[in-house]
Amino acid sequence: MVGRFLNPFFFCVTLLSPALVLSAEQIESPDGRTRLLFELQNNEDGSGFPVYRISYDGQPLLTNSRLSFLVNSERKTKGGTDAPVEFATNLTQVSAQKSDHDGSWKPVYGERSLVRDHYQELVVKLARKDDTTKVLELTFRAFDAGIAFRAKLDMGENSKVNIAEELTEFTFPADHVAWVTRNAQGIYSTKKISTMGDDVERPLTLCDDVNATKPVYVALTEAGLVDYARMKLRRSDENPLQIVSQLSGKVSLASPASTPWRVVMVGDSAGELLNNNDIILNLNEPCAIKDTSWIKPGKVIRDITLTDEGARACIEFAVKHNLQYVEFDAGWYGNEFDEASDATTITVDPKRSPGPLALKQHIAEANSKGLGVILYVNRRALEKQLDEILPLFKSWGVAGVKYGFVRVGSQQWTTWLHEAIRKAADHQLMVDVHDEYRTTGYCRTYPNLMTVEGIGGDETSPTNEQTLCQLFTRMIAGAADNKICYFNHRVEKNQNHAAQLAKAMIMYDPWQFLFWYDSASESYAKKRSDGQGVIHETVELEFWDHMPTVWDDSKVLHGRIGEHAVIARRSAAEWYVGALNAGPVTLPVKLDFLDAGKQYTAHIYSHDSTLDTRTHVRVDRKPVTRESILQIELGKNSGQAIRIEPVN
Repeated sequence: MVGRFLNPFFFCVTLLSPALVLSAEQIESPDGRTRLLFELQNNEDGSGFPVYRISYDGQPLLTNSRLSFLVNSERKTKGGTDAPVEFATNLTQVSAQKSDHDGSWKPVYGERSLVRDHYQELVVKLARKDDTTKVLELTFRAFDAGIAFRAKLDMGENSKVNIAEELTEFTFPADHVAWVTRNAQGIYSTKKISTMGDDVERPLTLCDDVNATKPVYVALTEAGLVDYARMKLRRSDENPLQIVSQLSGKVSLASPASTPWRVVMVGDSAGELLNNNDIILNLNEPCAIKDTSWIKPGKVIRDITLTDEGARACIEFAVKHNLQYVEFDAGWYGNEFDEASDATTITVDPKRSPGPLALKQHIAEANSKGLGVILYVNRRALEKQLDEILPLFKSWGVAGVKYGFVRVGSQQWTTWLHEAIRKAADHQLMVDVHDEYRTTGYCRTYPNLMTVEGIGGDETSPTNEQTLCQLFTRMIAGAADNKICYFNHRVEKNQNHAAQLAKAMIMYDPWQFLFWYDSASESYAKKRSDGQGVIHETVELEFWDHMPTVWDDSKVLHGRIGEHAVIARRSAAEWYVGALNAGPVTLPVKLDFLDAGKQYTAHIYSHDSTLDTRTHVRVDRKPVTRESILQIELGKNSGQAIRIEPVN
């Protein structure tokens, strides 16, 4: 331990060139593997600027990385506002405090029923030498999952914090590979840091060497984004090994003002990053809703016909197959893209459906059978009518609202969206946010935020390779409305039905949308002579009949980005295992997570092209115990789903 503590990487500046460092503080993760060193480094005038470094298992993870901001004063000049100046310079350290925290909390729902919150914290207070009323306070936390930090800027009493640009640096020791996309629903590609460019989405996953015996994986992301501009990432103009924060617009807040958390996750595998994604939730405020009994996860089917016959068919199918919600999407209140659209009316868009649709009657019918109804509303109507439609929908018996095509990125629309989530909670309405929004953990504070899109889901026809990139990048952020398209022909194009079964369990979503382009309507079936999108009663649907959408425990058993994954999740005494792959692979799965001394039955759903069935899903049932090892053999672009239930 002493040898690791005296890491030369950490202390070379302090020991060899003490004049360069005005002050230094460090903290480490509870397991001792990750360390952060903060330094106030010297300017020529004797003042300082803040720098941090991170090591992992004694090796440099991030080298010297500055923390700074370009800020505007509130003064006006003849030409407008004063040009922005760098705030985090000319500083002196006022104080530094360390503390330890080890606690746990129970989420309303999640990938685990208990979340541990364990870290060491360092709070450093810095003041401007030329004006000590201007203060920069930096808070660092070291978790086993990685390092998180945020800044609080204080410009003095009765003042504003006007941030023109945030200059948070992440400086790597080598040119790591990164899995890059530039929009939340985009295609992922692998690039080196030096060639990744700008406008890169977060979480951004990187690896020093995917073929190394002991690779190191890193994910850069943010947590607790509520009333600030979204952070994206760009390669530095000055250093090809450096990534810099890139805000989606300026920020103006009352002083003092805190930034969201900047997060540097680290692990020995991509699966370890996903296993440890609770760090995002831990960096958000606790639940602010006193009574959460009305917040209910579940499986969802969409009525794609917007007709009375289609609505009744959805309700009947949902009851039969243990689904919890029926959703009515765009078109129930007219043309969603028309600025004059009115979400207080039930006026079916003739371009989407001939109708009729007695929506209120179907809401009442669904409620009488224990089902909830979700209504879609485009941002055009939301922005004009939010305060009107929320109490109205509640009076209709609606359970939740899907916010469509919301504006994202800027501080203005970030703030608007989170206020809209809070307003929905005031009326006991749950929320699904579409399209480019990615969560940063606000579902801990307002768990009526059930899910968000921000993913190239199944409606975009992703390959298994793309889904396996999203799993270890996008899914680190939390739930994603991936929208399973089970009987649509795009399934056969990119994978098989066994893979689709597994994907609904692998891609975590408290509101799991199934059968996105499918219908149980007889009228719809008659129109589709090719059978596309027509729901058939196939035996493997029993897997989804039993499958919950939230979990007591989750484990990544195998995982390589873009190649394959095996994930196990537990609900009460049952375990569910899902496998997904791109290239052919055989994966041994130890069942040592089962209880000792107990007998189980494994219901195995795999692809079998020799079966003369619509979906080619083979169902096998076999006895297993904790000592069992399942050999999952997968052909190209395949998958497998398994439900393991205790005997008796």
